[in-house]
Amino acid sequence: MKTSVFAAVSAIAITCAMPAVAEPQAEVLHWWTSGGEAKSVAVLQQEFADNGGTWTDMPVAGGGGDAAMTALRARVLSGNAPTAVQLKGPAIQEWYEEGVLADISAVAEAEGWADVLPASIAGHMMCEGTWCAAPVNVHRVDWIWANADVLEANGIAMPSTWDEFNAAADKLAAAGITPLAHGGQAWQDATVFEAVALGILGADGFKKAFVDLDMDTLKSDGMVAVFDQMRKMRGYVDDNFSGRDWNLATAMVMNGEAAFQIMGDWAKGEFLAAGKAPGEDFLCASVPGDGFLYNVDSFAMFNVDGDDKKAGQDLLSKLIVGQNFQKVFNLNKGSIPARVDVALDDFDSCAHLSAKDMNESSDNGSLLPSYAHGMALRGAQSGAITDVVTAHFNSDMSSADAVNMLADAVANSM
Repeated sequence: MKTSVFAAVSAIAITCAMPAVAEPQAEVLHWWTSGGEAKSVAVLQQEFADNGGTWTDMPVAGGGGDAAMTALRARVLSGNAPTAVQLKGPAIQEWYEEGVLADISAVAEAEGWADVLPASIAGHMMCEGTWCAAPVNVHRVDWIWANADVLEANGIAMPSTWDEFNAAADKLAAAGITPLAHGGQAWQDATVFEAVALGILGADGFKKAFVDLDMDTLKSDGMVAVFDQMRKMRGYVDDNFSGRDWNLATAMVMNGEAAFQIMGDWAKGEFLAAGKAPGEDFLCASVPGDGFLYNVDSFAMFNVDGDDKKAGQDLLSKLIVGQNFQKVFNLNKGSIPARVDVALDDFDSCAHLSAKDMNESSDNGSLLPSYAHGMALRGAQSGAITDVVTAHFNSDMSSADAVNMLADAVANSM
């Protein structure tokens, strides 16, 4: 009896002396709130829970992430930053420069991220040589989506030039069908604008204008032609477009109210969530012209106190770039994995086209960061461009005046 009691007491003492393992905790701020997006983020929530973590969701809808960034700044200024935040592009480096991002290099190096991520994508995740964010996917921005039945009923093929698009749109309008589903929000205007710009300026011209901010290109005749096409696009949207969320515009294509939408492949997530099949119910094609505009969703980890939150950051980082999540998430989201070693056997034809075009564009130098979605420029410069785009789209401003305003706005933002 004495031996048993001694053993029991010893076991209790040893247990009490062992350090407690922190239960991973994560408060995650993001703007994935539409059907396909919510389904996608639920994948990460479930995998986090399956690995012993507790997830506190902080979704902030609206503005393509603008509202989420307003909420984030308020939290950081109050000294109560979330554990993880959906960030991308130069915004990651901007927050790093404010001294509020955590270093997740230990996880990145242990998991071999440098070996499985394209160099261009990995570059966005680095802050002065350290890993400060984890990439989720690669979205293509320059897509045209279409209702297959509407096009067939009107004898229209997917356009491969802007002249073909304009001819198709004119024919659809004459038949009483809205040619282009669009939401009158600044970021959606910018999405259409940069897709048009890539098609008209080409990859080199796009890079000069919206990555290098080359004044000669910004003031060029080619840029005038871009705004000329945007004026046509304005005539192809319905009268009730102002303020419409992007997923509601996608729904217009789904139900045959509109024929086309120019939007990133998160729109495909909406089609898939509604049970629609690519090649049957909806069609996908890149916008006219060469090149590939990418938008990479990622999560940055912010400086937090507490072993439980730090454990949550380590677990989140590992799961986000893990093969399983990269596959399952992107199957739901409509994008393709950021990892190059994830098999695409279960992905649809649009995803295969995206991966093929991305690889080819990477090889020929036409793989380009989206300005409209915060990958190419910092906020001041991208905001200046978008303000001009929206002002032109919602007025009778001439293309020449828009070009002059664009050059002035960019110059004043630097």
